[in-house]
Amino acid sequence: MAVLQEYKCPCCSGAIAFDSKLQKMKCPYCDTEFEMETLVSYDKELKNEPEEDMSWESAGGAEWKDGETEGLRSYVCQSCGGEIVGDANIAATSCPFCDNPVVMMGQFAGKLKPDYVIPFKLDKEAAKEALKKHYAGKKLLPKAFKDENHIDEIQGIYVPFWIFDADADANIRYKTTRVRTWSDNNYDYTETKYYTVIRGGTLNFEGVPVDGSTKMDDGMMESLEPFHLSDAVDFQTAYLAGYLADKYDVDSEQSKERANKRIKKSTEEVFADTVQGYATVNAEATSIRLQNGKAKYVLYPVWLLNTTWNGQKYTFAMNGQTGKFVGDMPMDKGLYKKYLFGYTGMISAALFAITYLVWLL
Repeated sequence: MAVLQEYKCPCCSGAIAFDSKLQKMKCPYCDTEFEMETLVSYDKELKNEPEEDMSWESAGGAEWKDGETEGLRSYVCQSCGGEIVGDANIAATSCPFCDNPVVMMGQFAGKLKPDYVIPFKLDKEAAKEALKKHYAGKKLLPKAFKDENHIDEIQGIYVPFWIFDADADANIRYKTTRVRTWSDNNYDYTETKYYTVIRGGTLNFEGVPVDGSTKMDDGMMESLEPFHLSDAVDFQTAYLAGYLADKYDVDSEQSKERANKRIKKSTEEVFADTVQGYATVNAEATSIRLQNGKAKYVLYPVWLLNTTWNGQKYTFAMNGQTGKFVGDMPMDKGLYKKYLFGYTGMISAALFAITYLVWLL
């Protein structure tokens, strides 16, 4: 069976053919000409590009040993279905996810035991102060929303995360251009040269985090980063005393896809920074192979506050290790209109003054 070889133009991706008059390959779409040696080298590079392989070698978490779960209790929210874990002495009165009452279900059982935990470094008072600072300077925030009615309901919760370590061997091919312009008495000229740039190397990733709970917003959890793994210690149930712990409902296998996306994005950003001196840079092909991939199960400390304003739920979160605080807030529409009309009025007055001066001139 005959095999037809088709060459694609590196500039516009159109099919190119040999021009007998030029003794070169020429693209009929963008009129770019190529030396045969250049295309042979380009074709060789394409054939030698390795296939991508972002598979992982191991999963995180360990089995609970006899007696380790005796001091733990499981709580289930009747509203959102969230299942959380705490010690036998905790007075859990509301769900940290939706603020509704929770029901104690008895002895905790099932799921994997965390490998590590980052203990809380900041207490509830620090979370209250962080909330006040978060409110400060927000001129469009409704005054009533600033009341501290819900501050005492801030709850400390250990959020389940899968963290991934791996060595990423990467090869990335870029299509780049350099542009030169000049003029003479008759015409303006633009010359665009196209280049293929190849980068290859190995990046080491340690502790790439992926939120293991569907109840926690991934964007919010990533906004709380970084969590410093230098403070992580071997998990012991004693660290849960006085706090809650969310039970993961996204396992390590399900989390690998998000970990791969984060690793791929970071790799592409690092490699792209090395391609300098071109007018345009576009990645054409990316190949990443993971080696020594390992996953671990870690609990991260987070302070949560849920509150409702005009029928809408607002969730705030604070990194219980670093104090980083995030959360969306409502806007006072009356104040917004006041500021908007005032700003519009100032612009109108300024335009009138300019027009008047021009008329005088």
